Amino acid sequence: MSIKYYLDENLTSRINEIVDVLDMGHVDTLRVVAMRSKGSGARRTLARCYALSKIWQLALDTKAHYIIEVISEKFDGLSKDEQDKVLIHELAHIPFSFGGGFKHHGNWVTHDRVEMLYRAYKNKKSIRSEPFL
Repeated sequence: MSIKYYLDENLTSRINEIVDVLDMGHVDTLRVVAMRSKGSGARRTLARCYALSKIWQLALDTKAHYIIEVISEKFDGLSKDEQDKVLIHELAHIPFSFGGGFKHHGNWVTHDRVEMLYRAYKNKKSIRSEPFL
């Protein structure tokens, strides 16, 4: 079976909310596309982040865009909290320049950073949902 890709508006909304709540102002959500794939042969991968590199931007006369792909067979079985962590992880790959580059695992995209961002996301989200007295 070949891999199939689908645009996912629900995923786009979740990504937009994460970007908003975490004040990730460097992420232009109008240029982040959320995709869902089915039929991937990836074994340990839950999601991927792709960047439109500078050479493609010049060739296509466009600005940088990013794609966040979730692999349905792996991602859908996770709890909502774990899915949010995966989305935060993929967003962490997007550099502050939003220029088509990519932050790799190592010193920046780490388990500890994702956990810290996730805790901040949950805290800020709960504060936003508290009613005013």
